[in-house]
Amino acid sequence: MKTVTRFSQLSAPRQAFVRLLQSMNFGSVECLEVRSGEPVFNPPRTVLVEVKLDSEPELRPELDQVDFELRAEVTRLFAQLELLYNGSIERIDVRHGVPWRLVIERPLKGVRR
Repeated sequence: MKTVTRFSQLSAPRQAFVRLLQSMNFGSVECLEVRSGEPVFNPPRTVLVEVKLDSEPELRPELDQVDFELRAEVTRLFAQLELLYNGSIERIDVRHGVPWRLVIERPLKGVRR
C-alpha cells in the first residue's frame, strides 16, 4: 500500500470526499459505501452538518487550494477504506473539516460463539 501524502495524488472519488469533509467542516457522514477501497457517492450519502450558533461559520482555507499536504487523519481514513475494501462505514465524524472518528461494523475475530 503506497502512502499518499498530497491531495493531488488522490483518486477523483477520494478528492471529492476530502472536499466534502472540508466543506461541511463539522458534522458526520452516514452509511458511506466503500467499493474496492474507494468511497461511493451513488446514491448520495446522508450528510449531517453541525451549525454552531455561538460563533461565525469558519471556512476551511484549503478549499481554495489546488494542492496541499494531507493531514494524518485523512491518510488513516483512506487506510481504513483499503482495509475494509468492500463494505459500509456507519458514520464518519468530522471536526474542522478532518475525519475524526469512524464507526465500522465488523465481525469480531477470536470470539467464541
